[in-house]
Amino acid sequence: MKRGHNSLALGLLVLGTIAMAFPFYWMGVTSLATTAQAGASGSAATFHWLPRHPQFSNYPAALRKIGSRPGLGFADALANTVVITTLCVVGQVLSCSLAGYAFARLRFRGRSAAFIVMIATMMLPAQVTMIPLFLVFRSLGWVNTLWPLVVPAFFGAPFFIFLFRQFFAQIPEALVEAARLDGCGHLGIWWRIMLPLCRPVLAITAVFTFIGTWNDFLGPLIYLQSEDQMTLAVALNSFQNQYGDFSDMNLLMAASVVTMLPCILLFFVAQKQFVGGLALGAVKG
Repeated sequence: MKRGHNSLALGLLVLGTIAMAFPFYWMGVTSLATTAQAGASGSAATFHWLPRHPQFSNYPAALRKIGSRPGLGFADALANTVVITTLCVVGQVLSCSLAGYAFARLRFRGRSAAFIVMIATMMLPAQVTMIPLFLVFRSLGWVNTLWPLVVPAFFGAPFFIFLFRQFFAQIPEALVEAARLDGCGHLGIWWRIMLPLCRPVLAITAVFTFIGTWNDFLGPLIYLQSEDQMTLAVALNSFQNQYGDFSDMNLLMAASVVTMLPCILLFFVAQKQFVGGLALGAVKG
């Protein structure tokens, strides 16, 4: 009976893996197809599981086609995306770790109530705060700048603050007391003791923030109005609008694969720490 359950679970996992991986496989195959094959790939009768004549030239052609648009090139969109993503990752790690340390180690009036309110904000959909945030940033004169995309990251995210708080609460008090005897204040304890020990949480915060910011489409679409400030996600959408007929689907998929590669590489590099950090939310602090 147990062996049957294991086989069933394994079969379901294999089916789920195939279902999740097939869109990426289809994207890769289409990116190497000819123009005629990509235009006909919507039909099951004409779809080729492997490209008969791989067109690796689709990748430089796709990047050149993005760069041919006035005011926007692939290098410009890549640079904008890298700057925004890097600042957001740094901001989330710093702000969330500091807030998590405060909730885990500092004793102040209203700490529990503030923590509950912070956790409750996770139930608010982003669409609810979208218009108020836009009005705030417009009143500050930040529309058509990078600030609306970067500044919120330096105020933390409830989910990541919760992860840091759970991890910091598990660290033995003896380590903290030893650091205090050596003359460390709260910032010294946070920097010298807490951060080196919380690599799984740092990894999961960095990976989630990187992927979310790198693939963010709505934020740059709302706040960045100049084409020279567009990110890769917006550049791909503009690419599809301008060359979005099925005859150029292979180039669109090639550009999408190039855009997706950093996220995949980051996940595999930080996979061990990432998976280890996922279990922290279930640990009682």
